[in-house]
Amino acid sequence: MKKLLLLLVGVVIGIAGTYYYLSTNQNLEEMTKPKGLITPAEIKALDQAYNSRHTIISDSLIKTPDNRSSWYALEEIESYIAHAKQQADSLGYTLDGLRLYAGAYPDTKEGPGLMTMFFVPTGSKNVSEGSVLPTLQGGGNDIGDADGLNKGGDGSPPSANYPQ
Repeated sequence: MKKLLLLLVGVVIGIAGTYYYLSTNQNLEEMTKPKGLITPAEIKALDQAYNSRHTIISDSLIKTPDNRSSWYALEEIESYIAHAKQQADSLGYTLDGLRLYAGAYPDTKEGPGLMTMFFVPTGSKNVSEGSVLPTLQGGGNDIGDADGLNKGGDGSPPSANYPQ
């Protein structure tokens, strides 16, 4: 009986300690932070480093200020993620992420096609649960038959740097 009581006390202390550790704001914040976060200073450095490339594209290729960014409403992105999950599942994939591509619209009689950014779902092909062979395909491959997300809003003006 004494050993059982000590075991129960140990479990209660373990649960209480775990709860305390996980409930502190700092630990919760660290656990929920996405990988790859960058600071505003790093954002500005990346934006400034792109300036020379943007100038070459705008001045020599299309002769007009090109887009520097695309804006998507949070609701649009959440809706797209739900759609991509459903579509990946119906195509026999497990959605594991989104890839962001830089693209450009085709030139028209009205003028040159400007840059755009679009999302493509990524994932891995589902394999039979009974399979004894390991899957050789890792995650993060584009799901070629799935819909992408485009038509985000341009910057204001389109060629504006960070921050807008």
